[in-house]
Amino acid sequence: MGSFSMWHWLIVLAIVLLLFGRGKIPELMGDVAKGIKSFKKGMSDDDTPEPPSKTVEHKADETK
Repeated sequence: MGSFSMWHWLIVLAIVLLLFGRGKIPELMGDVAKGIKSFKKGMSDDDTPEPPSKTVEHKADETK
């Protein structure tokens, strides 16, 4: 099993173009790029530190 020749790649490309059409492939790549951008944005949003929460100290009643 060696590497594929140029004819193999041309046949695969022709089949892909027949299945998806010429306009569908750029649209699909655009959707993938949008997904990657939103993933990176989500990851960078997680890095921001959360503001400290307000803590309330409760004192125990010492009535014995």
